[in-house]
Amino acid sequence: MKLLYNIALHTTEVLLKILGLFNDKIKAGVLGRGDTFKLLASKIKLEDKTLWFHCASLGEYEQGLPIFKKLRADYPNHKIVLSFFSPSGYEIRKNTAVADVVVYLPMDTSSNAKRFVTLLKPELTIFVKYEVWPNYMNALKQYNLRTILISAVFRADQPYFKFYGGIMRDALGSFDHIFVQHEASQSLLNSIGFTKVTVAGDTRYDRVSDQLLQDNTLTFIEQFKADQLCIVVGSSWPEDESLFIEYLNKSQVNLKVIIAPHNIKDPQIAHLKSQLKKKTVLFSEKDGHQLADYELLIIDTIGLLSKIYSYADIAYVGGAMGSTGLHNILEPAVFGAPIIIGKNYTKFPEAFQMIAHGGVQAIENGYDLQLALNTLINNSEKRARLGTLNADFIKTHQGAVIQIMDYIRK
Repeated sequence: MKLLYNIALHTTEVLLKILGLFNDKIKAGVLGRGDTFKLLASKIKLEDKTLWFHCASLGEYEQGLPIFKKLRADYPNHKIVLSFFSPSGYEIRKNTAVADVVVYLPMDTSSNAKRFVTLLKPELTIFVKYEVWPNYMNALKQYNLRTILISAVFRADQPYFKFYGGIMRDALGSFDHIFVQHEASQSLLNSIGFTKVTVAGDTRYDRVSDQLLQDNTLTFIEQFKADQLCIVVGSSWPEDESLFIEYLNKSQVNLKVIIAPHNIKDPQIAHLKSQLKKKTVLFSEKDGHQLADYELLIIDTIGLLSKIYSYADIAYVGGAMGSTGLHNILEPAVFGAPIIIGKNYTKFPEAFQMIAHGGVQAIENGYDLQLALNTLINNSEKRARLGTLNADFIKTHQGAVIQIMDYIRK
């Protein structure tokens, strides 16, 4: 199986180079991985003590950030290397203050893994959620380097739990400890003989709770909202936007709507704006406009959504109407907003829990969206009650960071 895995890696590497000729995002990843070792060699000296954090993309980075910040403070004399696999994570966080060096993770070949780990010799490595790379894990194990996986989620249909998943099970065995989000994941790991596991919960609850301690004021949002009822549509995809376009173009309700699309490229933003019949302004063109005169604001930039959610009377979180995956519903929940999501949330345990708890509603179609929005718009008591359920849910699920840091500090 190891031979097949390595053949698949080399094949993937070739395919990515070919696909990169036609896709800028893939091309950025290919070029970035090509520069990794040169960048590390220029930043890491032989005598440096290091820590290594690895995340697949931006979501995993946000998940690990509470731990990363504490380790940055606890180990001020260590060089911290942060690696991403996805360009969407790297490009947005390549200048983060929690790391001294931010790089793309080279493909998980035996030679790359050995070279990377030999260069760093990290005293502690933290992988986040799904990231388990067999050759990197094997290299870390050969050097007897401390390695943990945090906020992990496992499902029975993953290779670890199949007859053909030997190489992946071996990779799990290289972790000193795995911190999982729930008991079901712990049971799955126990079923394959892995017992160095703790149910700590999801570090994202701690991450979003930290948002309450920050100044979330956005003057331009206050000017736009003008004390009216405000719906925030966060991380939307075309499948989400088509439902809202239909609803908003027919609605006679006096309200303010903020849409923060996942894809903010100019053609997509222009297409979205062209379909809306409401008076609409873009974030990029807000200066010089009386924002209070507009009904709809499109956020064509990144990095503001977590603060914008603080202004939401109702939040819709995108990704689950299609197949791209539900985005972070904890961000609006911490501010006490009732939340609407799409129907495809089966791989997101927090969505199941929060729907059962009562503060989140899942919709199937445009009719469901209309019904859910009209009910929340016209019933202030229900809005407040559902929002309180969400805020309370966040409070009761904090604490993962404390457990993980207690283990690390042993």
